[in-house]
Amino acid sequence: MKKISVLALVACVGSPALADEVDAETVGKIEAYLASVECQMDPDDIEVEDDGYDLDDVICKGGNQFDIKLDKDLNEVSRKAE
Repeated sequence: MKKISVLALVACVGSPALADEVDAETVGKIEAYLASVECQMDPDDIEVEDDGYDLDDVICKGGNQFDIKLDKDLNEVSRKAE
């Protein structure tokens, strides 16, 4: 019986976490939008949702922290202070 490496198994089956990763181009667009509204965040805190993106722990000018939701076209649809 042949042994299958864990990496080969993951490559064949796929990884659900990888399906929800944000591509570099989208991260750049999100960062550009945040800069335009004087905010910043760690790109690792961008979460893909069915209707767009959830940005956690966004820090804006003045030190205020927010959770921001963007639609699929990267338009801000909500901002909640933390």
